Amino acid sequence: MILFPNAKINLGLNIVEKRPDGFHNIETCFFPVKWCDIIEITESRSTTFKLSGIAIPGNPDENLCIKAFQLLQSDYDLPEITIHLHKNIPIGAGLGGGSADAAFVLTAINEKYQLSIDRDTLKKYASKIGSDCSFFIDNKPSVASGKGEILESIDLDLSGLFIVLIYPNIHIDTKTAYSGIVSKKPDYPIKKTILKKSVVDWKYSLVNDFEENVFRKFAEIKEVKTKLYDLGATYSAMSGSGSTVFGIFNQEINIKKEFPVNYSIQAFPI
Repeated sequence: MILFPNAKINLGLNIVEKRPDGFHNIETCFFPVKWCDIIEITESRSTTFKLSGIAIPGNPDENLCIKAFQLLQSDYDLPEITIHLHKNIPIGAGLGGGSADAAFVLTAINEKYQLSIDRDTLKKYASKIGSDCSFFIDNKPSVASGKGEILESIDLDLSGLFIVLIYPNIHIDTKTAYSGIVSKKPDYPIKKTILKKSVVDWKYSLVNDFEENVFRKFAEIKEVKTKLYDLGATYSAMSGSGSTVFGIFNQEINIKKEFPVNYSIQAFPI
């Protein structure tokens, strides 16, 4: 079984308040994009994890793909498997690649072994893995609140536009991203901004609260956003807690020559 877990971007991100458990309530719009990993699942004598592509630090046995499988295996009679992940989506990039991998494993195992788990239950499994993991079960544009696990699907059609994603080879962990953040009620709620304003108007109202803090520490990330606007982007922003910056254009554009060769760049129609 071959899977192609895709990344997501955040269209706006408001850090609304700090929770009693130390986490933060947020408001954002998750939007799927076509930057994909590749996963192969085969039955084997013992459950193992193999990795190629981008290196992932840490114990392979604690990879989110394995955790996803083990969650289901603890409740269902499943055979042992080997999961081979070819990692293309950068980590610490604000693209949700690890969460996507785990969610796609949950969905694939459910289908492969005919477990008949409904989507709401799959989302509950996914929420045990990561705050944004449940988004990838339906994998449709959604406004997220709470820690990112409360989802409301929305009708957001950006077809006909073109997106460029640029990862400037900078890993940003959660602690760094939240350092110095002050939560506040948003001036422009995400849902109203997304649905009631055109993309052209997002530049002045659809904000990512992480940007100010991250740009202060990593000027080169801010420079990516500035250059995307200079090159004609209708809207540009950092995704999630960074460091990937994306630009939405009205037409296809080839900009690889505009950025350092060590930057990872993806571009495709939305």
